[in-house]
Amino acid sequence: MARLAKRVEKAITWSSKVLKLVGEQLVQMPAEIHRPMKHKDWENLWSVSAVIVEEPVDQHLFIQRRENRENGEEDGTDQKNLSSFTKAAPPINEQKLQEAVKSLADNSVTCQPKNHIVFLKTHKTASSTILNILYRYGDSHNLTFALPLNMHSQLFYPAFFATHFVEGVRTRSVKEFHILCNHMRFSSPEVRKLMPKDTFYFSILRNPVAMMESLFVYYKAIPAFRGFKNLEEFLIQDGRSYNASLPNNHYARNILTFDFGLDNTVPENDIEMEKHASKIITAVERDFPLILISEYFDESLVLLKHALCWSLDDVSSFRLNSRSERSRRPLSPETAERVKKWNSLDWRLYQHFNDTFWKRIDSTIGRTKLQKEVGFLREKRKELERMCLQGGGAVDPAQVQDSSLKPFQYGAAVIQGYNLRVGLDNDTRQLCQRLITPELQYTSALYTKQFPQLAAARAAVAKKIAASRNIAAHRAVKRNIETNVHTEMANSTSHNNTNTANEHSLHVLANSIGHSVRQDNFDVHSVTKQYKEMKRNLHKHTTPKHFINAHVHKETQESALLR
Repeated sequence: MARLAKRVEKAITWSSKVLKLVGEQLVQMPAEIHRPMKHKDWENLWSVSAVIVEEPVDQHLFIQRRENRENGEEDGTDQKNLSSFTKAAPPINEQKLQEAVKSLADNSVTCQPKNHIVFLKTHKTASSTILNILYRYGDSHNLTFALPLNMHSQLFYPAFFATHFVEGVRTRSVKEFHILCNHMRFSSPEVRKLMPKDTFYFSILRNPVAMMESLFVYYKAIPAFRGFKNLEEFLIQDGRSYNASLPNNHYARNILTFDFGLDNTVPENDIEMEKHASKIITAVERDFPLILISEYFDESLVLLKHALCWSLDDVSSFRLNSRSERSRRPLSPETAERVKKWNSLDWRLYQHFNDTFWKRIDSTIGRTKLQKEVGFLREKRKELERMCLQGGGAVDPAQVQDSSLKPFQYGAAVIQGYNLRVGLDNDTRQLCQRLITPELQYTSALYTKQFPQLAAARAAVAKKIAASRNIAAHRAVKRNIETNVHTEMANSTSHNNTNTANEHSLHVLANSIGHSVRQDNFDVHSVTKQYKEMKRNLHKHTTPKHFINAHVHKETQESALLR
């Protein structure tokens, strides 16, 4: 009986190891569908256990009996006692085991959050809000971002992405990158050299009609748009003045196709154009398992939440880099059709992925569950607005009270920002501030967090450059003032009480210049404005020459001390 107990104990130990191994494999398997386990699934779980537990007992005892015979031992009574135990054990069924394991994997109720992510940030598609979501998630989980070299805000766009554009690659100071999400022109081979094999890729598209209106306002200064008063005027001439080779003109046509790293040139005939569009769609599908749609932003966030296995809090957000309504212009149906024709590649790309977006929802989440989660997301956003925002919403840039949270303004667009409520506790303020921090400021903060020594060194260099520019500007303004005052003296005919006014005004201006330089905030335009105002007020007045020479000598000494 002692031998029997020992053999059974070994059999149980072996079975436990197998169960543990299968369990570990199940945990590692990705789950695309998440729903509560049904009764049938529990039966499958039991069948896996039964297949594993029943068969090894017989196998293990067979091995033990063989060892006993080799050692000259007899089984005798032990064999009789074991016969009833082993007779009922069926032979192992490999197919049954595989089917049961697959069934459990397909119906797993948990998934592992994805931490290796590439987001292709496209232009004027609400991508800045997605970027903020990724920044906040990576920041709070201490993940490593593939940030642009030398504290740039973009990965040297519009050049094709290259791994050496990322800080820490050449120096090999970063061993693993988790998230790549700054503006770049996509290059699949280079990105895959940088990111781990299990990286999840996604991007976002927007209807080219609305996007083109936004691009025209934001990039009004590029050569393609510069000579036109509005988008309609640009499109009516049908690109006759458009030159794709000029710098920054890629913003004006098929910008989505360009951002994906593909040829955005439209073929001349329709047959070739359709072939080229089909190749573009195939390439995007190959590299990006998930494409979000800007027009269905909340639905996109729910889909992203499921794809990344994140929580509702992780994808909750405010709109960032969004234009004020007063800077938007509705387009006529005729102009909309011209946009579709002008951006024919982008239009076909958008149509295809807008269609597959809904097919993906139907095959994974379902529309009923989608709408329910969208409702939860919107309620969460309202709750955050009440908790975080002064006034409950976005404001024009002039009304943003904290200068460190003002969004970057570009072109003719009016980019809105936010004000935090006063009196927030530290934890709440930190949460809320992350939600509203503009892209450039957040990128700089993450760079400082990941590369503190490099950030400090660059800040010191920048300060020296700024100081040197201020001193040079101070000297130039001072020389200009001296020249003009001497000219006024030479042309002056008055030597009465006006001298006092001249002397006082020049004294104020000279002190203003010196103070600005000492405080490292010299503003050439401000000082020049002061001088012009003084000149208007002191028309044809004179100042004793000794006063001017005294202040020139004083400012020269201050400049020397600052060198």
